[in-house]
Amino acid sequence: MEANVPSARSRALAVLRVRSRASAVGLLPAALAVVLVAARATGRLAGDPWPTVTLVVCVVAVLVLLVGGAFAAVVLRASPAVTPTVPLSESAAPDLYRLVRDLADRMDVPPPSAIALTPDCDSWLEDRSHAAHRRGAARVLGGAPGPLGPESAPGAAPVLVIGSPFLWWMRVAELRAVLAPVVAGTGPSAHPDIADARGFVRGLDAAVDVGGRRGLGWIAAPARLLLRLCRTDAAEMERGVAAAASERAQGVDYGLRIVAQEQVGLAYAGWDRLLTRVALPAWRMGRWPAHLDAGVVSALTELSRRDRLAEGFTSRLGERPACDLLEQPGLIDEATSLLAARLFHGGPAEAGPDWSPVDWAAYPEEVVDRKWRTEAARLHAALDALAVPAGRPAGPSTPASPAAPAAPVSPASPAARPGSQGPSGAAGAAGPATLAAADSPSPTADAFAGPTLERVLGYLTGGGGEGAAGEALAGRITGELAREERAAGPAAAAGKARGADTLPLFPLQPPRSGRDLLADHVTAMVCCAAVDSAGATPGLDWLDGPVLLVGGDRRSDLAPRVLCLVEDGNPEPLRDWLSALGVRTEKPVRLV
Repeated sequence: MEANVPSARSRALAVLRVRSRASAVGLLPAALAVVLVAARATGRLAGDPWPTVTLVVCVVAVLVLLVGGAFAAVVLRASPAVTPTVPLSESAAPDLYRLVRDLADRMDVPPPSAIALTPDCDSWLEDRSHAAHRRGAARVLGGAPGPLGPESAPGAAPVLVIGSPFLWWMRVAELRAVLAPVVAGTGPSAHPDIADARGFVRGLDAAVDVGGRRGLGWIAAPARLLLRLCRTDAAEMERGVAAAASERAQGVDYGLRIVAQEQVGLAYAGWDRLLTRVALPAWRMGRWPAHLDAGVVSALTELSRRDRLAEGFTSRLGERPACDLLEQPGLIDEATSLLAARLFHGGPAEAGPDWSPVDWAAYPEEVVDRKWRTEAARLHAALDALAVPAGRPAGPSTPASPAAPAAPVSPASPAARPGSQGPSGAAGAAGPATLAAADSPSPTADAFAGPTLERVLGYLTGGGGEGAAGEALAGRITGELAREERAAGPAAAAGKARGADTLPLFPLQPPRSGRDLLADHVTAMVCCAAVDSAGATPGLDWLDGPVLLVGGDRRSDLAPRVLCLVEDGNPEPLRDWLSALGVRTEKPVRLV
């Protein structure tokens, strides 16, 4: 037995002593009532005030037993939290199950009861032996099997949860080395005292969650008190279990594990960039990349090319990848990609007309180009709402006419909806101000009619990007995005009312400021103009997401010029950049 197991067991016994003491406190009034009743029955406590004392103690004992029994029932029946995962049946990954069982045999520990995948760069053991989990598994098994086959009912051994990016980036030998200390944890987990203590702590944690419901607030207070009393011992118990598992796994691929741990850090870095820079823009457009795990290989390969610290890692790609242990890696990648969208963005659990998958080959056209044009339409809708004429810049010398203010354009109107030409025909979402400018005999208005980049440049230059003009435009865009999110609110609320988890569980980014949103929308307008008038194309960078390609090469020098315009009101660096590319700022941009 590992040296750390006795330490973990002693901590487990300390946790169980907290449970025993709590039970003793709950039974103490009942014990006192039994003593008083027995004494009264044998005549040892005759006369006043013992009849009244006995009655009061009996009533208190009954109340304490009822409350304690209800609390114990909640702790026993409350379903502990379970990490959302993609269940992986043995028929979907026989080679992976064989590898895990071989590891368990070599370390002389029980094999995990099942394997599941999570869209994260981590691996752990998760106990799903609670009765509520077994009832949920029975409901899953009773229905139609999913694309990966039905999930195995959780047994006494915990479930092995594996980060899906590891399967695509790591080689088979590296995955075995990384999983060895995790699988070794099934040994200490099988100890009765440790398992009992873990079940007690998980029950208390679930009771705290139940106490947040209406009418059950009284349950949370004793549950929190018991958690505080056993917190230190429970944490030390888990440290002892982890140390024991690590000690047992030292004889299995220990040297390779040191190298494989470097791949864990690299995978985490590439996975984070892929989610925040590549997947998030698609999720916001109502599309979800269907092969995120395959994309992480491209992202990490690109990171290895750019970062000298990661040089040489791509030479491993000639070895057998761990995803070869799966029967249908593409199908499994799609399932984990959909789960990632739910966890990190709060997307629906199933694909639909407004939540459809997108392949990497179609990403530039279906996500990048659509994102730019949607943001350009929103930018011009905000200008319309501010009554900015489309025919000439709105500055001190050419103020917007108060006699013909433009009506606000909402995203639901034909003028602002991507794919619609709106009331101004080819002018797109220009709105009433565009129509008034188009009817004007001014040659400047004729040159700049429609949703043009010149309109944006003129507004931010004339009003000063760092002044009221930029702030007003940023405020309009922020308000429009908030209205769009509220419009999508009822569907999300309906999903939560049906018992769905509160998603996203792990939001990727904090809310963006109005100035950041304005810079994003101006950048989108510039990219649309470059695509329409200078032959540029939308592209995908595996580490930075949507990019502008000119002659097949990425242009990474646009962002500082846009910031110079938005923050300082200085358009000259951006105008020089546009002139060098041959972008016609007066040409209307297609908002589709």
